Amino acid sequence: MARIAGVDIPREKRVVISLTYVYGIGLKTSQKILKDAKVSEDARVKDLSGEELDRIREMVDKYKTEGDLRREVSLNIKRLMEIGCFRGIRHRKGLPVRGQNTKNNARTRKGPKKTVANKKK
Repeated sequence: MARIAGVDIPREKRVVISLTYVYGIGLKTSQKILKDAKVSEDARVKDLSGEELDRIREMVDKYKTEGDLRREVSLNIKRLMEIGCFRGIRHRKGLPVRGQNTKNNARTRKGPKKTVANKKK
Protein backbone atom coordinates (compact mmCIF):
# COMPACT_ATOMS: atom_id res chain seq x y z
CA MET A 1 0.00 0.00 0.00
CA ALA A 2 1.14 3.50 -0.81
CA ARG A 3 1.32 5.87 2.14
CA ILE A 4 0.13 9.46 1.65
CA ALA A 5 -0.41 11.92 4.52
CA GLY A 6 -0.08 9.09 7.04
CA VAL A 7 -2.81 6.98 5.41
CA ASP A 8 -2.38 3.70 3.53
CA ILE A 9 -4.35 4.18 0.31
CA PRO A 10 -5.65 1.11 -1.58
CA ARG A 11 -3.32 -0.14 -4.32
CA GLU A 12 -5.87 -1.76 -6.63
CA LYS A 13 -8.09 1.31 -7.11
CA ARG A 14 -7.63 4.26 -9.43
CA VAL A 15 -5.48 7.05 -7.95
CA VAL A 16 -8.32 9.60 -8.05
CA ILE A 17 -10.49 7.34 -5.85
CA SER A 18 -7.67 6.18 -3.58
CA LEU A 19 -6.78 9.76 -2.61
CA THR A 20 -10.29 10.27 -1.20
CA TYR A 21 -9.39 7.84 1.61
CA VAL A 22 -7.39 10.71 3.14
CA TYR A 23 -9.54 12.78 5.55
CA GLY A 24 -10.03 16.22 4.03
CA ILE A 25 -9.61 15.20 0.38
CA GLY A 26 -12.74 14.66 -1.69
CA LEU A 27 -13.18 13.85 -5.35
CA LYS A 28 -12.74 17.41 -6.67
CA THR A 29 -9.66 18.06 -4.53
CA SER A 30 -8.23 14.71 -5.61
CA GLN A 31 -8.73 15.61 -9.28
CA LYS A 32 -7.06 19.00 -8.75
CA ILE A 33 -4.09 17.40 -6.95
CA LEU A 34 -3.54 14.91 -9.78
CA LYS A 35 -3.84 17.64 -12.41
CA ASP A 36 -1.22 19.77 -10.62
CA ALA A 37 1.05 16.74 -10.13
CA LYS A 38 0.64 15.82 -13.82
CA VAL A 39 -0.52 12.27 -13.03
CA SER A 40 -3.27 10.47 -14.96
CA GLU A 41 -6.53 9.96 -13.03
CA ASP A 42 -7.04 6.55 -14.66
CA ALA A 43 -3.74 5.08 -13.42
CA ARG A 44 -3.87 2.50 -10.63
CA VAL A 45 -1.87 3.19 -7.47
CA LYS A 46 0.19 0.00 -7.94
CA ASP A 47 1.32 1.25 -11.39
CA LEU A 48 2.63 4.62 -10.16
CA SER A 49 6.34 5.26 -10.05
CA GLY A 50 8.10 6.55 -6.93
CA GLU A 51 8.58 9.94 -8.59
CA GLU A 52 4.84 10.28 -9.30
CA LEU A 53 3.99 9.32 -5.72
CA ASP A 54 6.43 11.97 -4.43
CA ARG A 55 4.78 14.64 -6.61
CA ILE A 56 1.34 13.62 -5.28
CA ARG A 57 2.63 13.74 -1.67
CA GLU A 58 4.03 17.22 -2.33
CA MET A 59 0.63 18.45 -3.58
CA VAL A 60 -1.26 16.82 -0.68
CA ASP A 61 1.06 18.54 1.83
CA LYS A 62 -0.28 21.91 0.64
CA TYR A 63 -3.75 21.01 2.01
CA LYS A 64 -4.82 20.68 5.63
CA THR A 65 -5.59 16.98 6.08
CA GLU A 66 -5.99 14.22 8.67
CA GLY A 67 -4.95 15.17 12.23
CA ASP A 68 -4.65 18.92 11.70
CA LEU A 69 -8.06 19.15 10.04
CA ARG A 70 -9.74 16.92 12.65
CA ARG A 71 -8.22 19.05 15.42
CA GLU A 72 -9.41 22.28 13.79
CA VAL A 73 -12.98 20.96 13.37
CA SER A 74 -13.16 19.76 16.99
CA LEU A 75 -11.80 23.10 18.25
CA ASN A 76 -14.43 24.94 16.19
CA ILE A 77 -17.18 22.83 17.77
CA LYS A 78 -15.73 23.39 21.26
CA ARG A 79 -15.66 27.14 20.61
CA LEU A 80 -19.34 27.11 19.62
CA MET A 81 -20.21 25.21 22.79
CA GLU A 82 -18.19 27.58 25.01
CA ILE A 83 -19.78 30.77 23.68
CA GLY A 84 -23.22 29.21 24.14
CA CYS A 85 -24.62 30.00 20.70
CA PHE A 86 -27.56 28.04 19.28
CA ARG A 87 -25.34 25.65 17.30
CA GLY A 88 -23.14 25.07 20.37
CA ILE A 89 -26.16 24.22 22.51
CA ARG A 90 -27.40 21.74 19.88
CA HIS A 91 -23.94 20.11 19.83
CA ARG A 92 -23.96 19.90 23.64
CA LYS A 93 -27.40 18.27 23.72
CA GLY A 94 -26.54 15.84 20.90
CA LEU A 95 -29.31 17.11 18.62
CA PRO A 96 -29.16 18.03 14.91
CA VAL A 97 -27.34 21.33 14.43
CA ARG A 98 -28.58 22.48 11.03
CA GLY A 99 -32.30 22.90 11.56
CA GLN A 100 -33.54 19.40 10.79
CA ASN A 101 -36.87 18.15 12.13
CA THR A 102 -36.53 16.08 15.30
CA LYS A 103 -40.10 14.90 15.93
CA ASN A 104 -39.90 11.87 13.63
CA ASN A 105 -36.30 11.58 12.52
CA ALA A 106 -32.81 12.55 13.78
CA ARG A 107 -32.08 9.04 15.09
CA THR A 108 -28.43 9.30 14.06
CA ARG A 109 -27.85 12.17 16.48
CA LYS A 110 -30.37 11.20 19.19
CA GLY A 111 -29.51 7.49 19.37
CA PRO A 112 -31.96 4.61 19.81
CA LYS A 113 -35.49 5.37 21.00
CA LYS A 114 -36.02 5.73 24.73
CA THR A 115 -39.55 4.63 25.62
CA VAL A 116 -41.40 6.96 27.98
CA ALA A 117 -43.76 5.33 30.49
CA ASN A 118 -47.51 6.15 30.46
CA LYS A 119 -47.36 7.65 26.99
CA LYS A 120 -50.48 5.74 25.76
CA LYS A 121 -54.00 6.94 26.51
